[in-house]
Amino acid sequence: MARTAGARTVRAPHGVELTCRGWAQEAALRMLMNNLDPDVAERPDDLVVYGGNGRAARSWQDFDAIVATLRELADDETMLVQSGRPVAVFRTHEWAPRVLISNAMIVPEWATLEEFRRLEDAGLTMFGQMTAGSWAYIGSQGILQSTYETFSAVASKRFGGTLAGTLTVTAGLGGMGGAQPLAIAMNGGVALCLEVDQDKIDRRMRLGYLDTQAEDLDSALSLALAAREQKRALSIGLLANAAEVLPQIVARDVPVDIATDQTSAHDPLLYAVPDLSPEDAADMRVHDPKTYVLHARAAMADHVEALCALLDRGAEVFEYGNGIRVEADLGGFKRALDFPGFIVAYIRPLFCEAKGHCRWIALSGDPADIATIDAAMLEEFADNRSVTRWLRLAARHVRVQGLPARTCMLGYGERARAGKLINDLVRDGKVSAPVAIGREHLDSGSVASPYRETEAMIDGSDAIADWPVLNAMLNTASGATWVGVQHGGGTGVGRSVHTGMVVVADGTPQAALRVDRVMTNDPGSGVVRHADAGYQRAVEFAAEQGIRMPSLDAAAAREGHGTGEGT
Repeated sequence: MARTAGARTVRAPHGVELTCRGWAQEAALRMLMNNLDPDVAERPDDLVVYGGNGRAARSWQDFDAIVATLRELADDETMLVQSGRPVAVFRTHEWAPRVLISNAMIVPEWATLEEFRRLEDAGLTMFGQMTAGSWAYIGSQGILQSTYETFSAVASKRFGGTLAGTLTVTAGLGGMGGAQPLAIAMNGGVALCLEVDQDKIDRRMRLGYLDTQAEDLDSALSLALAAREQKRALSIGLLANAAEVLPQIVARDVPVDIATDQTSAHDPLLYAVPDLSPEDAADMRVHDPKTYVLHARAAMADHVEALCALLDRGAEVFEYGNGIRVEADLGGFKRALDFPGFIVAYIRPLFCEAKGHCRWIALSGDPADIATIDAAMLEEFADNRSVTRWLRLAARHVRVQGLPARTCMLGYGERARAGKLINDLVRDGKVSAPVAIGREHLDSGSVASPYRETEAMIDGSDAIADWPVLNAMLNTASGATWVGVQHGGGTGVGRSVHTGMVVVADGTPQAALRVDRVMTNDPGSGVVRHADAGYQRAVEFAAEQGIRMPSLDAAAAREGHGTGEGT
């Protein structure tokens, strides 16, 4: 878009010298800039961080205004950011967030892609994806662990705990999908990843997320099947369109064990149509978007039809949260919802204990700080095999992109322990500068997304969006450094509402209180969300942890016995 076009290189400041009036403001500044670091962002010149259209700011003028405001923001002031534009600064108090963000929120009846595009073209809103517009993206590692955990769950469910000797076929190597090849290989499997953009393949090769690129489908299959036979981990990239090549894989009767997708299907204008040249596609997107959407949905119907053919042959098939099933359904393929989303298939039991993807970012820019935290976490969670295995794997395989960071799956109680540990390390000088602590928006209590996080809730509450709003208000009240509420991330406009937060551990006693409350209450809302829906494990876990739920107390009193019968 013309208003975002520009060419500049943005990198976050490193070291311990402040460029703002406090570390809370400095953290927001560095994380915003880190989102647009050329080693991190997908298209930084256009302010696009990941996901095809997820921006960090609405325009470069707005970016500059945000930066200038953060540098002058006092410790008792809060900046309001409306869809990537800084609109006001108000005096609040020291415990209040320094920044409150709302992205792409539209009144429900108007929350359509067409209306969003009209408003975006008028310069009134922007798409923030999940962590792009809330300044919490950390590069491919941010999605790598959840992808690793998902494929680990696939291995446990179907393949005896390992993907060795299996072939996974998928597509998309962008900011989200780029984690797939490494996550599959880390679980011992073979990954064949289709991608239409050579630059994205090159990026994944450069970052060590992809082992090799095949010249054509024949050579790709030869490599993949040999590695599968040898039970050797291998990831292979192929420059190809999934809607075109996946049906060919089906026709060849290739022994595919697992199939999914991570293309930018959440917005049909971003999905690559196989029968259009890049030039024709670009022209049609601008001058005839309605026709392009029809072409894209038809292509997605072919894509998902091939996935269903693999499902019929016994492959493990799931949607990885990009909305391709509903788009294929709109494209005319009526079996599109025959396979589940990954949350329903693998993750929901973890959500009942608020297990999700916590992350911490070394604001110093020094990788040694992350190594120090890794070592402390390995000691703190020595009895948690999942956590320790991941931390060791991440230390070996994850390369630094922008500010050094680590992500780790932790549950209720564990996140508060991790937050205290990090704040203590900063206090004691073992870590050279404060640390920003946040999480993926894909979490147990922070999203309403009926095609992903809240698909097939047992009480039918898939579309209830009170929960992410309550989560945002709770984080604000608990002392988060900044909080963002957003619409449309992951599965697309009209299909999700979600929220994220960041809290800064600067080693002070006040930070210790903030970190403890945020890192307890934020995941606690996820336990409550699932207990309220009737998931028995969440009900039991809430009781074990002493989380007070008046609704359950009242229900138990009325019924004279236990609460829900959820699974």
